[in-house]
Amino acid sequence: MTTFVDRVELHVAAGNGGHGCASVHREKFKPLGGPDGGNGGRGGDVILVVDQSVTTLLEYHHSPHRKATNGKPGEGGNRSGKDGQDLVLTVPDGTVVLDKQGNVLADLVGQGTTYVAAQGGRGGLGNAALSSARRKAPGFALLGEPGDLQDIVLELKTVADVALVGYPSAGKSSLISVLSAAKPKIADYPFTTLVPNLGVVTAGSTVYTIADVPGLIPGASQGRGLGLEFLRHVERCSVLVHVLDTATLESDRDPVTDLDVIEEELKQYGGLENRPRIVVLNKIDIPDGKDLADMIRPDLEKRGYRVFEVSAVARTGLKELSFALAEIVAQARAAKPKEEATRVVIRPKAVDDSGFTVTYDETEDVYRVRGEKPERWVRQTDFNNDEAVGYLADRLNRLGVEDALMKAGARAGDGVAIGAEENAVVFDWEPSMTAGAEMLGRRGEDHRMEAPRPAAQRRRDRQAERDEADREFNEFNPF
Repeated sequence: MTTFVDRVELHVAAGNGGHGCASVHREKFKPLGGPDGGNGGRGGDVILVVDQSVTTLLEYHHSPHRKATNGKPGEGGNRSGKDGQDLVLTVPDGTVVLDKQGNVLADLVGQGTTYVAAQGGRGGLGNAALSSARRKAPGFALLGEPGDLQDIVLELKTVADVALVGYPSAGKSSLISVLSAAKPKIADYPFTTLVPNLGVVTAGSTVYTIADVPGLIPGASQGRGLGLEFLRHVERCSVLVHVLDTATLESDRDPVTDLDVIEEELKQYGGLENRPRIVVLNKIDIPDGKDLADMIRPDLEKRGYRVFEVSAVARTGLKELSFALAEIVAQARAAKPKEEATRVVIRPKAVDDSGFTVTYDETEDVYRVRGEKPERWVRQTDFNNDEAVGYLADRLNRLGVEDALMKAGARAGDGVAIGAEENAVVFDWEPSMTAGAEMLGRRGEDHRMEAPRPAAQRRRDRQAERDEADREFNEFNPF
């Protein structure tokens, strides 16, 4: 059964905001109690948090759909709804968050690092919060906003200082078991290691982590074997260690050829050209292995490699290797720029920034309004309530949408769409719609909604003409 997963697709849904409440205070001897509808609660967020005790993404492989709780609706008596509970998902250290197109959204490194994968929806305001001197008893409340829906990809890239690479059965697992306290599976057949193993090594005053990357064979960078699955785990390493088998039983292989093959795969994968390399000639406890190591060592040193002869079984040459790795890791850490405290930069919006755009869509023959505020206001509007729709018109007018439509060339009766194409709200623009509570009737009504809609009538007339033309065509062409 699979116990290690380092790449999953996760479908997360934040909680929806609770609806506001439209209520009027009712009490004996208080006929004009006023509005007392409470606000809806905020929907819960979906948050990714790094937990170093977590080492795999297996949990999300089995249950990839996660949803935070919704906010509760407001109630009468000025009682606000309860906020939804945030959903906290723990991920391993070194997890990269990507979108479906492969763009990096966040790189989560370090205990406690967080990322909000999906934002909860805002709660709607109740009619108590919407009341004003001009609208003393609103007969409506705002709806809660829906939470974000996101499809993200989680990729685990092991956070280690040293990566052991090499052919299967080269002795990488044996080497990491004697250098650290890690206890990986060790056997005398290929592909014994199916997951990256991590170990902690102490060499003098330097403590570093070492990872055993399995499954590298010719063609690994193109997906052959297991290499493509685990090559991502060497990206964060400061030094690459080539573990070469000097006692292989395969007649068509030799350590130098193995080195060239692995180097070519690393080159094809990309991004690892500047990492320092060390060559480890393993299994010198075998007589033939020692002779072969002595034979090829001069050639490897001519290529510029530092070469170490070791035996994981006899525990020979391990001290020199561990201190050499500690030296390279210390140099790499010293060369990194010092981390500075995150600066909080406040960038206020310009005073004249209206926050929306108006463009003409020739295909749909509508003027399209896009902006954070207009789109949010539309989502919060109950279109079954005339007064709520009138309140939306007032807000858009105060924002400057009507003036922008006039500048864009819109005329009375033209279609206006607010929002993205797939879920836009379309209505006929009537410039005579102006703000003013004095135009309102009873609670829940707005006389402006009773005005004729010329654009809708023109569309009905055009549709009637097309239907008449189709009918005449069918009469003269029965077949």
